[in-house]
Amino acid sequence: DGRQYIIKEINISKMSSKEREESRREIAVLANMKHPNIVQYRKSFKENGSLYIVMDYCERGDLFKRINADKGILFQEDQILDWFVQICLALKHVHDRKILHRDIKSQNIFLIKDVTVQLGDFRIARVLN
Repeated sequence: DGRQYIIKEINISKMSSKEREESRREIAVLANMKHPNIVQYRKSFKENGSLYIVMDYCERGDLFKRINADKGILFQEDQILDWFVQICLALKHVHDRKILHRDIKSQNIFLIKDVTVQLGDFRIARVLN
């Protein structure tokens, strides 16, 4: 289909039970997140002591790298506002499902080919009762 994917490899064989639970939680959370501003989960599988999570590839990297690459160059106010609105929409979608991301930072905000940003890395997310 011409799409690119990224596979996140997690070595679960040497993890504590708490860390393994965090990895399982990330999969459960991602599997229920369908939103244009959230990195799209595709599938997961275990093999040879590792857990693999397949997600859409965000070809422009994360916002942290973009900020560092453009040091000394100011972003346009409209661009910043657009990214902010998209992040707010992603967080509203997450919070409407009673989930807390708990790790909002520029390294977890990803850029895709157009001007779209996507929230990712739900490893330490918590589902509220």
